[in-house]
Parts: sequence; structure tokens; C-alpha cells
Amino acid sequence: MDKEYFVKKDSIVREIWGKSDTILLIFAGASAEFALNKAVDWLYFTGKLPEDPLGRLFSKVSYAREIVFSYRNSAIKAIERMNHIHSSVENERGKDIPDWAYRDVLFMLIDYSVRSYEILERKLKVSEKQEVFNVFSEVGNLMHLKGLPETYEQYLEMRELHIRDHLYYGEYSRDLYQQYRKHLGWMRYRLLLETQIMIVPGLVRQYLGLRRFSMLGPFIKVFKISREIKLDRILKELILPAQYKKEIKHLDKVTA
Repeated sequence: MDKEYFVKKDSIVREIWGKSDTILLIFAGASAEFALNKAVDWLYFTGKLPEDPLGRLFSKVSYAREIVFSYRNSAIKAIERMNHIHSSVENERGKDIPDWAYRDVLFMLIDYSVRSYEILERKLKVSEKQEVFNVFSEVGNLMHLKGLPETYEQYLEMRELHIRDHLYYGEYSRDLYQQYRKHLGWMRYRLLLETQIMIVPGLVRQYLGLRRFSMLGPFIKVFKISREIKLDRILKELILPAQYKKEIKHLDKVTA
């Protein structure tokens, strides 16, 4: 009997998380919200985030992808490892990470999964959005998170409240964006900002002082055409930092 996958092979979630294009957009959105989150001090506690902000954030996104494509037993073990890491940090600091901070990350992954796919591919059906919600809700339950929404409609309401109540632009936000610019260089940093303008919710744009419309908008169709004629990899080679190119290529391998 075949092993059971954590996410079914024909799931829209696998399609979203099986392409580097959509994952890079998810990463861009996550990098904005991590910088604004009121619990971002937890990411600074170990000192690893400011040393390598792109690598740390990329590893978190890649960790979520690993769970999506794993067998169920392996995915549960990965989540247990994540729980252990969080517990160790809490013990070292002598306080607990707020439940709402965990929910924020989970809600963010749901939201940007939908947004990235709709920007690069097509509008998702309500049932497909529900499927994305179901997968990450199960991750949340396995992490023993409290106060999770029971339905997709409840999630939409809570997501809006979380953005309004748990995000703000502070000293950590300013420092993290300085680190983004330092590690990316001016051109790639501008590309990150334009991508964030395109994908983040309106209130997040306001917190960051970003304009409403992205200059990358008109180039989306061009990028889609480049994928059809196999030029997209060349484009990504040009815009991505060299140290992450190997990881990006690996993201296109849709295997367990």
C-alpha cells in the first residue's frame, strides 16, 4: 500500500508550492509582513535574522514547502521538529511566543498562496481557496495552535483583524529593510519592493509607505510568455542573488 501524502497529489496546494515563481512571490509578501509584525523581536532574539534575513526567511518558506510535499508521517515529524525549535527559543528567552504570532504566520501563508497563484496563473475557485485553508489549518492544529478559525469565512475575518491589530512600522521594521537592501543590492531591493507592492494587502502597503500600483504589473504577461519559451530561468538567474540560485532551482522539483 502506498504511503499517504500530507497533501494529495492532485491538490491545488501542490501546484502553488511546486513552482519557484509562486514561491518567490510568497517570499516577497512574507518578507514584508515579518518586518511589520509586532512579534518580530522574536526573530531578532537569536541574532540570526539580521545576519542573513533573506536566508532565514527563505528557509521558513522552504520549510512550509517541505511539509506540503512530504509523506504524512514525515510532515508530522517536521512539524514536531518545528515545535521543538520554538520551545527551545521560548525556554532560552523565558517567555512564550504569543499564540497570535503563530496564527499570523499561518494566515500569511494561506493569503500569499492564493495571491501569488492568482497573479501568475489564474483566479482560484472558492473550493480551491478552501483547500489551501484546510491544508494550513491542519498544520496549525498539529502545531497545537489555539484560536484557529474553523471555516474559510472565519479565516478571512480574522486575517483582516490580524493585519489591522498586529502590524506596525517600528525600529525592527526599519532595520530589517536596511538589511534587505544591504544583502540584495539596490536593483534587487527595488525589485523586491515592486513585488511587494503587487502582492501585499492594501493596509500592509500603507504601513510600509509603498505606492498603490507596481511597475512590475505590465511585465507579468511578458514573464508568462517567457515561461512558455523557457526563458524564465534566464530571467531569474539575472535577478536573483547568486547564493540562492541553487535553492530556487530546487523549488521547481515537485517531488516528495
